Amino acid sequence: MSTLSPVAVARGVVLLLWLLALHNTLAGRALFWDGASFLVNLLDHAHFHDFYAARAHVDWVTQAPVLLLAKLGVRDTRLLTMVYSAALFALPTAFYHLALMRVRRDPVLLTAVLAIVAAVYLPTSFFIVGEYNVAFACITAAMSIVLTTDGRGRGDAALLLAFGLLCLRSYEAMIYLGPLVASAILWSMRQSDDLPTRTLRGLAALAFVGSALISAITIVDYWDHPHFMKVRSTSVDFWQNMQFSIPLAGFLICAIAGVRRPAWLQGRGPMVVMGVIALLLAISPWWRVVHGPSILYPPSHYVARQAAGMLLAALLAVMWVQVARRDPPAIFVVVRRPEVARRMMLALAALTVAAAVPDVALTRLWAGYIERLRIVVDGASGLVRAETLPLHDWPNKLFFQDWSYPALSAVVSRTPGRSYVVSDQDYLSNPPFEPACGLLPRLKGYGWRR
Repeated sequence: MSTLSPVAVARGVVLLLWLLALHNTLAGRALFWDGASFLVNLLDHAHFHDFYAARAHVDWVTQAPVLLLAKLGVRDTRLLTMVYSAALFALPTAFYHLALMRVRRDPVLLTAVLAIVAAVYLPTSFFIVGEYNVAFACITAAMSIVLTTDGRGRGDAALLLAFGLLCLRSYEAMIYLGPLVASAILWSMRQSDDLPTRTLRGLAALAFVGSALISAITIVDYWDHPHFMKVRSTSVDFWQNMQFSIPLAGFLICAIAGVRRPAWLQGRGPMVVMGVIALLLAISPWWRVVHGPSILYPPSHYVARQAAGMLLAALLAVMWVQVARRDPPAIFVVVRRPEVARRMMLALAALTVAAAVPDVALTRLWAGYIERLRIVVDGASGLVRAETLPLHDWPNKLFFQDWSYPALSAVVSRTPGRSYVVSDQDYLSNPPFEPACGLLPRLKGYGWRR
């Protein structure tokens, strides 16, 4: 492994990400939680499910392939599920692909992008329907372009503008990510005297600033909405996501030790810490064998997304400082040393591979869950009470969401409408964030084909 070059590491991780995207597409991961309700609303109403203006651009891009196929007459919900999954996974994967290729010759920047993939994307992407997955990936790609260009390339400037327009209405985290990237873009313009390039970059920076304004307005408007109040109250529970908290612990240990004594980074300490962290992460799917409560819990991906956004901002800021500061803090001086940067890169590459293990394990459990639910709805007629099913058995308890059960059971049925799985709840204690979600879908003419 010591002979691996930064280019080889970047290419290897890119291949890994695309293989994961393919695996997750075939398993229909888009249906997890809110995804099933989104899909049935798309098909029943034949238009974009852009219920939320601040995230509309991401919704349009990821939902367009499904609407196009439905308009062309495709009625196989299994195929449409895979197409929806492919769109949701392909976009962030393409952005991370671009980011990795842009930083592939700089071990320090490559290490930071690997950290983002391992500790931000993979630990929060089981909830792939969440628009933050695309927003975070796009921001990473944008910063990678800014930090690896001389400021004169019109192609790069055009890409940044396109990314800014996508992020303009992508996710509320743009309230702090937007100004960060906009500032970096303006900083990168200092060397450019080409008017078209400066204009494109200026417009891109303006788009990212606009994304922050739209996010701020949205947060104010929805501040007292019951769903968003619940979201705020659970945002501190990110520690429940072991796939996120394990690598975060490793980062904190290395960062604190490195700041206190930069010379520590030159020894074996960081490799030992990150090696242990990678091992713990890789075996995390089986912790429950020895300690029942220690489970990987897919809904915690949703809970950890705010903390992941803050970690992303910190890593992007570190990337910028590493490039911009000619007189950086002592810890950056040490990190820039070729032997230290190389060891860090290899450690984070190993962590990324380890982070893929729980992703694959959970996806396999999800595929089995979908198959069991399909057998239930195809063998029943009328309403099936969710409480009569083994909801709390392993691994069903990992994926159950009461208000989205009608949509999920309709999508996987060969004859939607013949039977639905519904939960005994009043929709007050755990309400859908939108009235259209949680209703019994029609899906007339559709069906899950084998």
